[in-house]
Amino acid sequence: MKMPRQEESLLLNNRNGVSIVSTYNTFFTDSHTSQSQTGSETTEKAPFLVEPVRLTPAWEESNLPNDELNFKGMTMERAKMEIDPPKDRLNIVFLTLVLHGIGTLTPWNMFITAKAYFVDYKLSKDYTDEDSNYTANFLAYLGFASQIPNLLFNWLNVFVQMGGNLTTRIVWSLLFEVLLFVITVGMAMSDTSKIPGVFFWVTMATVVLLNMAGGIYQNSVYGMAAKLPIKYTGAVVLGSNISGSFAAIMSLLSTSFAESVRTAAIYYFITAMFVLLICFDTYFALPLNKYYKYHEMLAEKEKQRVERAGFDSGRPPYWKIFKDAFPQLFNVFLIFFVTLSVFPAVHSDIKQVDSDFFIPKDMFTTVTCFLTFNFCAMLGSLLTSWIKWPSPRYLVWPVVARLVFIPLFIFCNYHPLNITRVLPIYIENDYVYWAIAIIMSVSSGYLSSLAMMYAPSYVESRYAPTAGMFAAASLITGIFTGILFSMGVPWLVANLKW
Repeated sequence: MKMPRQEESLLLNNRNGVSIVSTYNTFFTDSHTSQSQTGSETTEKAPFLVEPVRLTPAWEESNLPNDELNFKGMTMERAKMEIDPPKDRLNIVFLTLVLHGIGTLTPWNMFITAKAYFVDYKLSKDYTDEDSNYTANFLAYLGFASQIPNLLFNWLNVFVQMGGNLTTRIVWSLLFEVLLFVITVGMAMSDTSKIPGVFFWVTMATVVLLNMAGGIYQNSVYGMAAKLPIKYTGAVVLGSNISGSFAAIMSLLSTSFAESVRTAAIYYFITAMFVLLICFDTYFALPLNKYYKYHEMLAEKEKQRVERAGFDSGRPPYWKIFKDAFPQLFNVFLIFFVTLSVFPAVHSDIKQVDSDFFIPKDMFTTVTCFLTFNFCAMLGSLLTSWIKWPSPRYLVWPVVARLVFIPLFIFCNYHPLNITRVLPIYIENDYVYWAIAIIMSVSSGYLSSLAMMYAPSYVESRYAPTAGMFAAASLITGIFTGILFSMGVPWLVANLKW
């Protein structure tokens, strides 16, 4: 009897995978057959294993592309990240997005905080030797010039990725904003006392162009943050709230240390230029960070998976994304509507009641309005790093409850410029007014951060950047409608009484 080699094995292809059938059984089969059928030249071999041994996974049945099966494009760095996902060491990515959050609202905050420079200096009667209609509603004009282009370009950027990819949009937007601040500094250095109208319209045109670029920049930053865990969207919101505090502090410092209003304005606007240049520089550092690269890789893999599955039609399903994220988009809208209905137009025209109040009269508005709002909104945003309450389902209740701040601020010692108030004043205590301002500001920062973080989580991960852009557009829509409402408040206090 011939002995088979024990090393021999038979490799069979099976439609469910690779099968290995051992032929160690041939020895036992031959022995059994020779005993039962002596002299037979043909032996029938029965398989030793009833079911073949299968290797899993079966590579040819996994539907993976050949490039991935052959590890094409796989570098050692990428393989290491797959095995051991990197962490955000020293919170570098988080802090970078905070910085970009500061940059997104730097133009807006720098201009509204410089109200005294425009109204009390450049457009004042003392400087121009003529009465001007521009001063009475300067913040309203500024709000329109800021938010109409911001609103338009935020919504356009959701559906039409203007300027190409994220890098192109962010880089060119920042450079354009820096150039416009150079023009603003030039206007501050120039003597415009004889041409107040030209100064006003050049300022408004500058603001319009700044916010066109800012709308694209802001929307793109939220889209970029949506690729990362939700706390990084919160980082952008935190930065936008820090931006206001930063502008208020720089306004105080420049006014305190500069010899004149003109010099203070020059230093003030140059600071904004430096902030935007730092944002420009740090954006190029992000792709070098392993944590950021890892999440970009995950987003790209998800996109490729969808394309392989045949679900990607090239354009996101905008209506479905909007419907799914709508609860949080509504929250974002209403939070900023209430906030901008009172800040800064109403808030900055609330006058000091008690002459013995510990804050000097000439600093009352700067401290109780601009500094208080921006600092407390920043604290509210910071709270979301430790507390995330209420849940997405119940967030709408405190958001709706904030509507009460609109009448509360109107009932304070609010006196719009050149308006005779007939509505009675019900809150005549500076401490009560300040407490209301603090609660409004903290709730604005806290709830807006939660809503912005929750919005991308309402949709599939591959649509998170688009949901983030919808949230940013809802934010600007809330700001714009809030500013529109604030323009009617002076009429209310001049005509309404009970």
